[in-house]
Amino acid sequence: MTKKSILITGCSSGIGLCLARGLQKKGYRVFASVHRAQDITPLQEAGLESLQLDLDSSESIKSALSNILEKTNGRLFALVNNGAYGQPGAVEDLSRDVLRRQFETNVFGTQELTNLVLPVMRKQNYGRIIQISSLLGFVSLAYRGAYNASKYALEGLTDTLRLELRNTNIYLSLVQPGPIVSRFRNNAYAAYKKNINPELSAHKEFYLAMQARLEGKKGKMPFTLPPESVLKRVTHALESPKPKIRYSVTFPTYFFQAMKKLLPDRWLDKVLFIVGDDARRK
Repeated sequence: MTKKSILITGCSSGIGLCLARGLQKKGYRVFASVHRAQDITPLQEAGLESLQLDLDSSESIKSALSNILEKTNGRLFALVNNGAYGQPGAVEDLSRDVLRRQFETNVFGTQELTNLVLPVMRKQNYGRIIQISSLLGFVSLAYRGAYNASKYALEGLTDTLRLELRNTNIYLSLVQPGPIVSRFRNNAYAAYKKNINPELSAHKEFYLAMQARLEGKKGKMPFTLPPESVLKRVTHALESPKPKIRYSVTFPTYFFQAMKKLLPDRWLDKVLFIVGDDARRK
């Protein structure tokens, strides 16, 4: 029996790597894509089929998908859009180029890949598309504006696409993790150091507090779960006859879903400000 093939983006570490390993163990044929070519070898040595797929490059997206379809006789059971990064910084400190780069990876590249996969799924008359979104895809935290906006956009596109595919056998699911053990914060810190100058900002106090936390001088985020918690939801979205539209992961996601329904907007703002205020975490 031919294994069901799955393409997962962003598999060099964290959630993506966990999904690739876990789904391969469950019997799927996993294509674990990575942003950087140097990350391919470690995955291949671990027994995974890996290839480069740079979401910032249309040529890379098309080449990677063509390569995969050649190996699967033109079929693809599922696409898991996991590749993303977070750009910290106050909204007023984000240049146009910095904001554009956040969207190129988290939104434009992801949607381009999805649009290329859809004709394949339409032809075979089935498919699953799983979007790894975030708690920050439905509530916002200060100083995460670029990432907030990109995940809001991803959720909006997904909700629209789901309506447009309602008469097909192609199912879309959003997975909304809160804090997960990964290299996400390290990568975010690198993006911050590259693109934000705290000395020229009105938000210098916050940046210094954030630097202390990301450099390990303060404790880890509470309620952080291992990436296996995401694997559990993705597996359900792949295997259920009627997958859920949204899957929540971690206590903060459930908590803020409830708070968004119960609290007036100004009250919710106060809660979100406290949660996202690094300067308060002494």
